Amino acid sequence: MPQGPRGNRGPGAAAENRAALVAAAREVLADAGFDAPLSAVARRAGVGQGSLYRHFPDRLSLALAAFAENIAGLEAAAGRADSTLDDLLALLTEQAISATAFLDMLSGHAEDPRVAAMSERVTAVLAGKLPAAQRSGRFADHVTPADLLMAIGMVSGLVARSPAAARRATAERAWTLLRRGLQGRDIQGCAPAAHE
Repeated sequence: MPQGPRGNRGPGAAAENRAALVAAAREVLADAGFDAPLSAVARRAGVGQGSLYRHFPDRLSLALAAFAENIAGLEAAAGRADSTLDDLLALLTEQAISATAFLDMLSGHAEDPRVAAMSERVTAVLAGKLPAAQRSGRFADHVTPADLLMAIGMVSGLVARSPAAARRATAERAWTLLRRGLQGRDIQGCAPAAHE
């Protein structure tokens, strides 16, 4: 629930204010998308807009901070020995369903060096799991990490334009179609499922 500004509590509150802004941005951007009003973030965090801009000079810097947790979660999942490429694609799909702004940010601001660095981290994670997935026959030998990022972007774009209630079904259908190309043969595909 949105809060009102808590007043100026001095420099000692800076870390607390920043954490509140990041948490609020995660919620607001997940609900309203990347272009959500920043005033809504400040209200949800219970701080004034001046505080928001002291910590985050632009929308992108706020979004990067809000979604750093997504990248960290992806890297942590990739670090597990038993995780697969399908697990990572499933996690990215869940992130797209729950917060379309995350992948919108990655695809819509690729020229920004900060976003490029985040995209490189996602690419590195996918690249680390791709060879095993190719050896197992789940993905064709011609598939590259860039192809996977493109597929994720396509799914994300469809999900972002779907009503919230239809996002999961849309993602599953998109993966069914994309799997055919990623597997290199015309077989019935499915949405990436968590590794069991």
